[in-house]
Order: sequence, then structure tokens, then C-alpha cells
Amino acid sequence: MITQLQSTSEQEIIYPDSDGQPMADNTKQFRWIVTIKEGLEWLFQNDPNVFVAGDLLWYPTEGNNVIRAAPDAMVIFGRPKGDRGSYQQWKEGNIAPQIVFEIRSPGNTQTEMDKKLVFYDRYGVEEYYLYDPDKGDLSGWLRTEERLDVIEQMFSWVSPRLGIKFEMAGTELQLYRPDGEKFATYVQLAALREQAQHQLEQERIDKEQAQQQLEQERDRTQKLAARLQELGIEPNQV
Repeated sequence: MITQLQSTSEQEIIYPDSDGQPMADNTKQFRWIVTIKEGLEWLFQNDPNVFVAGDLLWYPTEGNNVIRAAPDAMVIFGRPKGDRGSYQQWKEGNIAPQIVFEIRSPGNTQTEMDKKLVFYDRYGVEEYYLYDPDKGDLSGWLRTEERLDVIEQMFSWVSPRLGIKFEMAGTELQLYRPDGEKFATYVQLAALREQAQHQLEQERIDKEQAQQQLEQERDRTQKLAARLQELGIEPNQV
């Protein structure tokens, strides 16, 4: 009796959920990753068919767990929201992420960044944005005629897919939603919410005070009218 061993190609291939690399090298890079990712979540919160992820491994090719990338943030139109351990493209209607963002850290070599660009170009990304918060450098690439080409002017650039506008205030990146709202950190959004709540509370207090003054004035007028009537004087004749 001959026992046939299962070939390597027939064995189940594992696609790890982690590449063992840290999400960020420093607090500045982490803050930007979170701000952009959460800003994109906010932008598409009401669209169930836009999936936004941060630092999620993307496997573009079935059967190969070595070909992979983990963009700092990526947006996929046409895929439902939901939790995933990784983005295995063949299980997602074979839809590649259309937009990716990378935040460069001091530990990133130019060779690493060149490899990322080649990967995103090869596997169908439509828009690729790279920001270096230490140097204040902003770069972008847009797919034209089957390849990613450099966007010559990034200042006031509007993403064709996302509709967001890119601006630079000195060396600081600023992103604006189509409605003009600026991408902000959680702390900044919380501060704006507290400010709005304080303003509403102050308006309520002002309204109550105005109402009290009106009632006091009405009471004073009624008392004056009663006093005049006691003196035999009709108030409307005064």
C-alpha cells in the first residue's frame, strides 16, 4: 500500500494578520496615521460600501503570503464595512484598494519607499499619497494609462475619488472634507464639541435671563397700571 503525501501546493496557506512590524515609529507618525484614517472613516460613515482601514495587511495574490503590504491608511470602494484580520483581495471581489496613504517616519529608507511605490503601482492603486511630517514634504501619484504618475502640484489638490483637498500650512498638512470641514484629531474634535456645548448652554442662559427680564418688566407694568387705576387714572390715557 502506497501512501501519497500531500504536496506543498495543496496544503493550506496561512495569511498572517501581522507582519511583526510596528504601526508607527514615533508619536507624530502615529498621530497622523490615526487622524487620516479616522478622518476617512468620518467622511464615509454613512456609506456601507466603503471600507477604510489602517495598518491592515493587504494580500493581492491568492496562494502567495509573501506578496503583501500594510498601508498606513487605505480606502476601498465597493467593499462593505466590517472587521477583518487582513484584506485578502480574492475574497473581496478582487477589488484592490483604490487609495492609500503612507506617513513617512525617520526609520523609513528611500529603498523602502521606492518598493512601496512599485507595489502600489503594480497592484492597481489609483491614488497614492505620501506625507513626511518631519520634513513637511507631501507627494502624490495618480493612475493614468495603467500606471501611477506623479502629481506635479499637490497644494490645493483635490482627490478625484475622495473629494478631499490637500493644503499645506507651512510644513503642516491640512486635509479638508468636500463640505469644508478640516480633518482633526480626537482631542481637537472633543474641544470643538465642548465649545459648541458651552455656546448652546450660554445661549440657553441668555434666553432664560431675557425671559426673566421680560416677566419682570411685565409685572412692573401691571403694578404701575393697578396703581394708576387706584388713583382714578386710566393707564391708556397716560
